Amino acid sequence: MLIPLILSGGSGTRLWPISRKNLPKQFLPLSGEGTLFQQTVARTEQLPDVGAPIVVASDDHRFLVADQLLESLVDGATIILEPVARNTAPAIALGAMQAMSRDPEAILLVLPADHLIGDTESFVSAVQSALPAARDGWLVTFGIRPSRPETGFGYIRRAESINDSAYRVECFVEKPNLETAESYVTDGGYDWNSGMFLFKAARYLEELAIHAPQMLEAVRPVFESAKSDLDFIRLDKEAFTKVPDDSIDYAVMEKTKRAAVVPVSCEWSDIGSWSALWLAGNKDTQGNLREGDTIAIDTRNTLVRSHDRHLVATVGLDDVIVVTTPDATLVAHRDSAQDVKRVVDQLKASGRSEHSLHRAVRRPWGSYDSIEAGDRFQVKRIVVKPGAALSLQKHHHRAEHWIVVSGTAEVTCDERVFLLAENQSTFIPLGSVHRLRNPGKVPLELIEVQSGSYLGEDDIVRLEDVYGRS
Repeated sequence: MLIPLILSGGSGTRLWPISRKNLPKQFLPLSGEGTLFQQTVARTEQLPDVGAPIVVASDDHRFLVADQLLESLVDGATIILEPVARNTAPAIALGAMQAMSRDPEAILLVLPADHLIGDTESFVSAVQSALPAARDGWLVTFGIRPSRPETGFGYIRRAESINDSAYRVECFVEKPNLETAESYVTDGGYDWNSGMFLFKAARYLEELAIHAPQMLEAVRPVFESAKSDLDFIRLDKEAFTKVPDDSIDYAVMEKTKRAAVVPVSCEWSDIGSWSALWLAGNKDTQGNLREGDTIAIDTRNTLVRSHDRHLVATVGLDDVIVVTTPDATLVAHRDSAQDVKRVVDQLKASGRSEHSLHRAVRRPWGSYDSIEAGDRFQVKRIVVKPGAALSLQKHHHRAEHWIVVSGTAEVTCDERVFLLAENQSTFIPLGSVHRLRNPGKVPLELIEVQSGSYLGEDDIVRLEDVYGRS
């Protein structure tokens, strides 16, 4: 059985302010139809005789993964939640063990969730052509034929051919300087290291036992003690924290004698920066990639992305990145796009929330958007999905007013349970035990006005929660 293993643990800091810790780039619609995660899942469905995917994701993103799989009409997926990040080698080991529980001879197609591939047909063809080498015990990686000298990627040097499609890997090369990258392109024997792999699950574990035995010894009891919870497989945090942190490249691929590469040209991009997104996007006649409500005058080779109905106008710009969100704006030179992560580092160091949260925050029951705030008050727009409910909770420091804009709300307030229709409202006193539920078949939208001495999200005491949050 061919089983896709989708690695979805990245944070995407170089795509700030769109990508943030709680909503990283793989879950965003950056190019094409659907999010990068959904596009990755959709590509695997083009392969013949493919099984349901295994997804390894951060525990913080569990409901994003579940919702986006549901939107994609994917059945039977397995979602393994990492309580802490431990890089790709342990994540793939977990996926391999899970795949072998379905089929001891399973072949894993390992795919990062945040890559963009414009030519799905070539990608599918490459996977099929790599299967014979994988069945023969090779650990196959996919090398992207370089279209330019690129200093932001690692490279793979091809050796002799194994069959009509695959070559033995001579060596992996770290990110080069520009002169070296130019020589690689001229040479013709080097490919970009894509981070996509194909191999038997059992073979990967065999190689891990040889080259990183401590990692395998630490991962195996974690997998064996994992517990199912709702739609997820949860790992013990204390045990998983002890697993060595390492990538598949360093732990296995650079050490094994059975590494193979299949070259492919499939319009691939890792969307590792705003410059990469600009390169991959459909640009106008002036070389501008524009999204949203934008005006570009005397502007060339620039990425301009506006939020919602927020107009962004540029005049006299060349090679610039301009990105707006409701709570942050980025302006950078395209040549400095890799340094955007320094902004994120500074936000973290300053204790600000913009590195991790958007103004609009997604929750398993829907979302909320903090549209206004001041001294002792905050106004939120809350959307609750049909049939969903917030936790039964109370607050020590704030009271709330709820006004229904559309849909129907079922309100629990202490001993009372009642319905509110459009244009109706209610008051939730400080300290009252309350819950909001949408009993209808359409989204519930309401305006919440909070008032009190402290309005932080940590002033929530959850008494009951169907989503397993404390």
